[in-house]
Amino acid sequence: MTVTKGRDGKKLTVAVEGRLDTLTSPDFEDALIPELNGIDTLVFDLRDLAYISSAGIRVMVHAAQILDEQDGEIRTLNVNKDVKNIFNITGLTGALGVE
Repeated sequence: MTVTKGRDGKKLTVAVEGRLDTLTSPDFEDALIPELNGIDTLVFDLRDLAYISSAGIRVMVHAAQILDEQDGEIRTLNVNKDVKNIFNITGLTGALGVE
């Protein structure tokens, strides 16, 4: 898994490539959560995400909770069919701003 972050003022864009699973989600969390302080918009770009497990979803939900506490918004873009299906099954499409 590779995480690329870009910050523009109070907007943070996070691109994730590869697999976000039990093995990689701790690194994803370590790279993401400290960056959320002062952010009002978080954009996940999942164009190159091949797979996400419940561990990866947990990190995304944690980030969404932090943004909610900061009155921010979360958007999840460029989601492939398989990953989008997982978000639909878990009922998190709205909570994660999946487009």
